[in-house]
Amino acid sequence: MKVAIFAGGKGSRLIEETHLRPKPLVEIGGKPLLWHIMQHYSAYGHDHFVLALGYMGAAIKKYMAELSQYEGNLRVDFTTREIFGQENSTGDFDVPNPPWIVDLIDTGIETMTGGRLQMLRHYLSDDTFMLTYGDGLSDVDLDKLVAFHKSHGRIATMTVVNPHTTFGHLQFDDSGRVLDFVEKPDSARNLINGGFFVLEPQIFDLIEDVTDATVMWEQSPLRKLMEQGELMAYQHDGFWSCCDHLADKRRLEAMWASGNRPWATWEAPKNGSQAPQMRIDASPAPVKSGDAGIGRGSHPGEWVRYRSI
Repeated sequence: MKVAIFAGGKGSRLIEETHLRPKPLVEIGGKPLLWHIMQHYSAYGHDHFVLALGYMGAAIKKYMAELSQYEGNLRVDFTTREIFGQENSTGDFDVPNPPWIVDLIDTGIETMTGGRLQMLRHYLSDDTFMLTYGDGLSDVDLDKLVAFHKSHGRIATMTVVNPHTTFGHLQFDDSGRVLDFVEKPDSARNLINGGFFVLEPQIFDLIEDVTDATVMWEQSPLRKLMEQGELMAYQHDGFWSCCDHLADKRRLEAMWASGNRPWATWEAPKNGSQAPQMRIDASPAPVKSGDAGIGRGSHPGEWVRYRSI
């Protein structure tokens, strides 16, 4: 199943990093967010990626090109002007060899996410596909997500999550007397759009009349899907975090350094531990405006073959 990734935004809330690089290339544990996201999908057997590029898109093209050809040890044969992967001192290759295919599609620097998705129609209209953002990390069980999507027969499935929050919560009675204060709880009380969509190709026809280059995917397109009864919610109770601010990056870096990195689903479980189990509601219902926010968080060697269109 193909995986589309929004990778063209300016990331203005993370300006400390994004004045130098596009947000999907902001690093956690020495690897870009984009690499972490693609590794997660690849762990579930989804290896064909279609990236919607915009801001600093050339940097992402360069990263993919260099990742595919220059990661690990190399042998350069000057007589034939060829470059080969080279074994390291232990006789093993330094880097894994996932069978990725990556389409890098220029969708415009100023184009909004709704317009970016429509510009990928040519690459995604042949079958069911997945869609996510270039800054969200999660351990969502993609097999269960896809099974849920196939079970309800609607056009769109959106993963909803409890967001991590850096703010303390107050509890008080009707008179205003404070009853309790929770310092930085693990999650907020309201479900939000966590990305990790599964979509049918009919979506392009359905949202065509409400989508152009100025429209956010989280606005008119998702709202029309909801009004048509074609948007379903898959609730993910495990780990989820977007890297929207410098504080998010620092927290994710600390988690990676400590070994507590639940989104790294491509790694074997440590000490016999198991990844958190996801829940699928037995009686799914269409998303209603009061059930979940459509906006996301605070705002609405040849192992990688790539092509720039």
